[in-house]
Amino acid sequence: MSLKTISLEKRERTAIVTINNPPVNALNALVIEELGQAFDQLARDGEILSVVLTGGGDKAFVAGADISDFPSMGYEEGIEKSRTGHQVFQKIEEFPYPVICAINGFALGGGLELALACDIRVAAERAKLGLPEIKLGVIPGYGGTQRLPRLIPQGKAKELIFSGEMIDAAEGQRIGIIERVVQDSALDEAIKLAEAINSRGPVALKVAKKVIREGVEKNLNDGLTLEAEGFGEVCKTEDKNEGAKAFLEKRAPKFTGQ
Repeated sequence: MSLKTISLEKRERTAIVTINNPPVNALNALVIEELGQAFDQLARDGEILSVVLTGGGDKAFVAGADISDFPSMGYEEGIEKSRTGHQVFQKIEEFPYPVICAINGFALGGGLELALACDIRVAAERAKLGLPEIKLGVIPGYGGTQRLPRLIPQGKAKELIFSGEMIDAAEGQRIGIIERVVQDSALDEAIKLAEAINSRGPVALKVAKKVIREGVEKNLNDGLTLEAEGFGEVCKTEDKNEGAKAFLEKRAPKFTGQ
């Protein structure tokens, strides 16, 4: 597959997806389309156990959407644009294995919304986060109004969305948007985390992500039922036996994904 704005690299069982749309990796229609194509391709790859998503260059992860078409956009066009973004970001959120976002600079507007669709966010100290859409007279349209209040306290989410103000990586970590902040390369840290994840049981990883994603939208009792069913699924695997045997024998397990 030939992509113009997205590059794909495989390092053993980790895929690195890089958005390359200088100068700030804005999410125009082509980037959105190719991002969806990239994750479709990765979903068909039987070797991938983790994905790292990042932006090319040092200035920005993704500094928002392309707003050049906003002046001519009406009601129907707005709905279509928003839903197109939703569909692609859902592919990322529902990807079978963990997706780690490496934020190396600005993550604004659609860029932060893209990061919110990932499982884990790693940011460089210099990173800046925000949903500034309100300053343009619009609202976040790629999931920000829904994912952010599910991730952090609703009042804090409202503050960020209503004000449109930026915060730094340290504040993002403090309120729960960012999981790790590093002094140097967010990408290097994300790859390191991905490699650690890759050493875990593949079936358990897949089931854990599914149970968490689906369970948080349910009441506690239904979520616990989902967890019990997931636990039963992994108990049928050879990996479960290997993991227990390796623990008892004080050695590293050799998981096969079976």
